[in-house]
Amino acid sequence: MNYIRPFILAALPLCLGAAGAVGTELWSLAPVASPAIPVVTNTAWPRNTIDRFVLARLEHEKLAPAPEVDRATWLRRVSLDLTGLPPAPARIDAFVADALPDAHERAVDDLLASPRHGERWAQHWLDVVRYADTHGFEVNTERPNAWPYRDYIIHAFNEDLPYDRFIREQLAGDVLGQDAATGFLVTASVLLPGQIGADEPSKRLARQDSLDEIVTNIGQTFLGLGVNCARCHDHKFDPVSQRDYYSMQAFVAGVEYGERELRTPESAARRVEKDRLKARVAELDHDLARFVPIAHPVDGPSKSGMTRAAVNPRLNTDRFAPTRARRVRFTIRATGNLEPCIDELEVYDTAGRNVALASAGTKTRSSGDTVVENRHELRQINDGEYGNSRSWMSNETGKGWVELEFAGDHEIDRVVWGRDRNGEFHDRLATDYRIELADASGGWRLVADATDRATYIAGKSEPAPPALLGLAPDEAREATRLSAERKQSAARIAVLDSAGTAFAGIFRKPDDIHILRRGDPEQPMDPVVPAVPVALGATASGDDTNEAGRRLRLADWIASPTHPLTARVMVNRVWQGHFGTGLVDTPSDFGRNGSKPSHPELLDWLAGEFVRSGWSIKHLHRLVVLSATYGQSARVDPAGLARDADDRLLWRFPSRRLEAETIRDSMLAASGRLDRSMYGRGFDLFDLRGGLTGFKPVESYRGDGLRRMVYAHKVRREREAVFGPFDCPDAGQSTARRRESTTPIQAINLFNSRFTIDESAALAARVAHEAGVDPRNQVRLAWRLALGRDPSPSELDDALAVSRDHGLATVCRAVFNSNEFVFSP
Repeated sequence: MNYIRPFILAALPLCLGAAGAVGTELWSLAPVASPAIPVVTNTAWPRNTIDRFVLARLEHEKLAPAPEVDRATWLRRVSLDLTGLPPAPARIDAFVADALPDAHERAVDDLLASPRHGERWAQHWLDVVRYADTHGFEVNTERPNAWPYRDYIIHAFNEDLPYDRFIREQLAGDVLGQDAATGFLVTASVLLPGQIGADEPSKRLARQDSLDEIVTNIGQTFLGLGVNCARCHDHKFDPVSQRDYYSMQAFVAGVEYGERELRTPESAARRVEKDRLKARVAELDHDLARFVPIAHPVDGPSKSGMTRAAVNPRLNTDRFAPTRARRVRFTIRATGNLEPCIDELEVYDTAGRNVALASAGTKTRSSGDTVVENRHELRQINDGEYGNSRSWMSNETGKGWVELEFAGDHEIDRVVWGRDRNGEFHDRLATDYRIELADASGGWRLVADATDRATYIAGKSEPAPPALLGLAPDEAREATRLSAERKQSAARIAVLDSAGTAFAGIFRKPDDIHILRRGDPEQPMDPVVPAVPVALGATASGDDTNEAGRRLRLADWIASPTHPLTARVMVNRVWQGHFGTGLVDTPSDFGRNGSKPSHPELLDWLAGEFVRSGWSIKHLHRLVVLSATYGQSARVDPAGLARDADDRLLWRFPSRRLEAETIRDSMLAASGRLDRSMYGRGFDLFDLRGGLTGFKPVESYRGDGLRRMVYAHKVRREREAVFGPFDCPDAGQSTARRRESTTPIQAINLFNSRFTIDESAALAARVAHEAGVDPRNQVRLAWRLALGRDPSPSELDDALAVSRDHGLATVCRAVFNSNEFVFSP
């Protein structure tokens, strides 16, 4: 193996790099220029300044732009680009007939004002920041409240939130009145506490990994630089040193991945309502307890003749004949291979008072406790507070006991207990247990024995309806009424919980950050303070102990109108969204390893215009889609193809396949089944909302499953079954630019999937209903709904033959599979 050594030694200088050595050569770090507007020969062609830059380059290369596209095709193109949906036939007809000179401008304004616009452009942003609704890595559990960040992005694009404000809110929205916006900081995969080793080195490494993900997101998204490449050594190519990297990390050293309550007037009202409902649920639980049948002290049916209800993670009541007692012992014999956990053990006397409370003088002892960071202490089993953090945990797997001793004798008739009274945890639940009582003489008496009771369905932890427990008719009616009220209240509480919480980061005192030798948390070196890369300037000084202040300083620096990267990176993303490729075709890498711009002067002019417009993203859209460059046809010219096969010079409109989401949404729009409701919890693409494997795809959609695909619950690293193969990102990594592959599975999915069959049938039913019984009119309407035009005579004849022999749904299925449907016109 010695022959390898010279190659390793020769490569070391390149691997370790020398940050700053190339700083003066990096085009993207130079200040944004104010280029002169080019003079062109064909003065009749340009519609705005963009066209002059494009045409000047074409004339220099001896190329000519393609002819203007027809009106109907332009409207279809701009509608798909700005909203992700095709225009309705009536809208096309009205636009084609509109003879006013500002028809194009008014069409664009209508599209930008549509709420569909934010849904479309939010998807581009979510690709970059790798948004998903699961945590990723080995377990990939659900991240149930990530969606408020997705909704924030949709709303921001719809409202044309100035981009500098957009940046500030995503980095420090907690101090700017936009709590959900800081979901940006924690969009990446993360290991949760239970997935990290218990040893301190494992915890430190996991913490470093989570901070690295935040720095990576900031660097790639806003700056177009791979700052994270300097984690282990100075950047090999860009002027970012290892000290720069850890100084950037110090800005976010107080950010933790986690959920927090949203602070809005609406959330304050929700908290008041939730507290009221929780108090009412506690009252209902107390009232319902008197309907629970008397427990039988042996395995089997209760005295009512009914089988015992399944063990419920949230609430269980064991009722027995009134008995005078001084002590109660709860013995657990099985849980499912974990230490058992009990949230609040309550004992009620015949007057309905909880005599087990510590405040009533009751003392406790146990077989042994597992205490974790002030949680699960024995004193918490009767402190009157609910929730996992106020529960007791045994120190033995699958067993343990707790004993309560009252201050005096009491006539008691029931024991009430649960694993987690808040309904969040379902593990560590006692499934085999016994309850014993003792009076002052000390003799124990068995009053309840639950041997291998089934566990109530996880996630459905409401008490079993008392009407099923064999009560007398009048008791059953009252119990059913109370149970229905409880169920309704609990459902409302669940809605309030989810509506007021966002996975948007938790903020605390910042960690002390050091440069780490080779990126190893076990080899700390010099301490660092928050600072930006030296080659990019400096931030204003501030109080480094103020966690939020650190993030605000970083945001102010990034959002500065003089920053060389911020505006360039964003206008390039907008350009890419319209033409498929940015002026810089490496949209998240403006460094030395990335590409140089095809039109550098145009990029700088757009960046300057972006800032001058007040950072308006919609202003950029108007400039681009109203340009003659955008309005070209996709006609292929042999001279252009020979000189510029990739169409980087824009001698024609670059044809490209639509994104997966746009294809799916357009099929639903054409069939008339698209649910346009906005925001909220995502709909399911699989039978599971999290996990590592075993996802069964949903095949037929109904209800909220017919919403736009941006509202789907996105499982990280699990592609959607039908449209995932259309290069739909899996959120494992940032996707700044989607690939455009062509594979057999795409054709198979689009032709044979249950989704396509369902939407083809729905489109056929729609046109049959709206066009009447004439097959010709039916085919014409199908073409207009799906493709935005009438069929040609030959297409009409072919479609009529297929409809006659195989049915109208087959014709619709073929239209959905046409290149014209799945490609931008």
